[in-house]
Amino acid sequence: MVNVSFTNEQLLVLNDWNDKIDPQKLVCLFNEPELEEQDLVSVLGAANALYRSGAPVISDNQYDLYISMLRNINHLHPYLNKVEPEVLAEAKTVELPQRMLSTEKAYSIKDIEKWLKRISKAAQEIEVSEQDIQIRITPKLDGYAAYDDGETLYTRGDGFRGQDITRAFKRGLKVAASGGRGLGPGEIVIKKSYFDDVLSEIFENSRNLQAAIIAEKKVDEDVQKAINEGACVFYPFALLPNKVIGFSEVIENFEVIIEEIWNAVDFDIDGVILETTHDAIKQRMGATRRNHRWQIAFKVNEESVDVEVINVIPQTSRTGRISPVAELVPTRISGATISRVTVHHYNMVKTNGVGPGAIVQIVRSGLVIPKIEKVLKPVEVTLPETCPSCQTPLLWESDHLICPNKTDCPAQTENTLIHFFKTLGNNDGFGPKVIEKLSNCGIKRIHEIYGIKVHQFVIYGFGDKTAQNLSDQLQASREIEVEDWRFLSAFGVSRLGGGNCEKLLKHHSITELFDLSAEEMIKIDGFAQVSADAIVEGLANIKKEFFKVYELGFNLSITPKESENENLDSPIAGTVIVFTGSMQQGSRGDMEKQAKSLGAKVAKSVTGKTTYLVTGEKVGETKINAAIDKGVKVLSEQEYLDLIG
Repeated sequence: MVNVSFTNEQLLVLNDWNDKIDPQKLVCLFNEPELEEQDLVSVLGAANALYRSGAPVISDNQYDLYISMLRNINHLHPYLNKVEPEVLAEAKTVELPQRMLSTEKAYSIKDIEKWLKRISKAAQEIEVSEQDIQIRITPKLDGYAAYDDGETLYTRGDGFRGQDITRAFKRGLKVAASGGRGLGPGEIVIKKSYFDDVLSEIFENSRNLQAAIIAEKKVDEDVQKAINEGACVFYPFALLPNKVIGFSEVIENFEVIIEEIWNAVDFDIDGVILETTHDAIKQRMGATRRNHRWQIAFKVNEESVDVEVINVIPQTSRTGRISPVAELVPTRISGATISRVTVHHYNMVKTNGVGPGAIVQIVRSGLVIPKIEKVLKPVEVTLPETCPSCQTPLLWESDHLICPNKTDCPAQTENTLIHFFKTLGNNDGFGPKVIEKLSNCGIKRIHEIYGIKVHQFVIYGFGDKTAQNLSDQLQASREIEVEDWRFLSAFGVSRLGGGNCEKLLKHHSITELFDLSAEEMIKIDGFAQVSADAIVEGLANIKKEFFKVYELGFNLSITPKESENENLDSPIAGTVIVFTGSMQQGSRGDMEKQAKSLGAKVAKSVTGKTTYLVTGEKVGETKINAAIDKGVKVLSEQEYLDLIG
């Protein structure tokens, strides 16, 4: 697990970026292995703001994986189609002389091959022979993106508008490679050798220094010295060392070429850039709102480190599994300090000798959370015998140690409460800190929380205003409409996430599920015997608590039954529909529910199985073209309404 916490400097940046998001909530999100769509956007926005300010909290590879996670959930999300802003807080923006974009990322030769096929396809469409295609390869500098038009130096900003940072040249910043002004886009960078020899004891990383060069406040004397000595420079992309090769040579000599370019400059780089030099192909391929299609960045995403284990700490999860967490000698890897990593299960601890004094190899192959790749020096281990939360004797279940105390184990009950409110998603007040406080006061059940009065919140240590807010939010969470599948999923039954809940509720009402046998469940498409047995057992365990909460009167929207959908004489029955953009005739959620009631399946992202993409306002051309490329029929909101009558 990445041990993310914020320094005072980072907290100041986050307050400037968005003072509505609680930093403590962000810490929790950064350490979550799985995130919902909006949580991912919050993490991405915070990480980008910190990185651009010179106070990064995660590595580039971690950020790229979060992007990949968001794309898997909703590849049409607006965040994926904008340039990450590279701005200074509280500064006036000005229009850039030329649009500056991000670069598409590739992490394997296979990704590069796919990109080359797109280049080849574009060439065929305009009748350009592959023999006439050349690829230019340059280092991808890891600096501060800027644009120099000869008079003004701009930050990249959001790709359209940046900020005037010409003051950097007035402070003596030079153009690299003896170049002149006005050469367009480039990066503000510092020589690696100079940073390591002179500044590494002063600045944690070169990104801090890059931000300091362009800051409005007076420049630090060490930074000014680096500028004066030519260690800090603006490096125009046009002057970068490069290699231009034929189209067919890229894959044939890939590793040799990459290594050569990787070591071509004495600056931090985080990849190499490949781009076609053919103007007609560039014009044909064009760009998205985020990046040029004729250009791609190849990044090596593999790093490992050997580190000593200090201790292995057992932690009780919501399901009762005891998770072993290895405490490590704090070690830097990919820009983050790693001090803890989760071991898969206690059988791995036992068989591989993961304990105090063991030497393990930690790797990060594009993972947000590092993992133990191998144990280099095993040791004798002592396994926990009792639950660290309630001291109940533990049992083995396959590879896992389990706490069987489902009703009175504080860790299980507290984590169950956190999971309920997080999954329900309509109650922001009951986060981990509030739940922990209530748990310490003896509150163990969901229905008990809903029974707390305002004066009782005060007794539990909350202020008068907070107590009233918490009470109001509990009332609102019963009144705000929530899907029945989401409500059921919030109880945290093993193997019963949102998808499986919805599948079951298409055939049975939410109360009928508790009388369902495993044999009846496996008749439903998507449920095997093992899953069915686990779900039936899990439902039996929560049945008493479920009905106490259910009878509080939540406003549940009912999942349409599949049998009802099959009999609907509807023009969209059996189709798969994705809604995107701002709708004028109603909310997108209302339209999705109506579509389901008419027998359609509603998806969040466009795939080859999508029938219709229904577009509201403010939908980018890229989204529409991507859908058309997949053979999806695109309808405006009015066309869709006309279709369903």
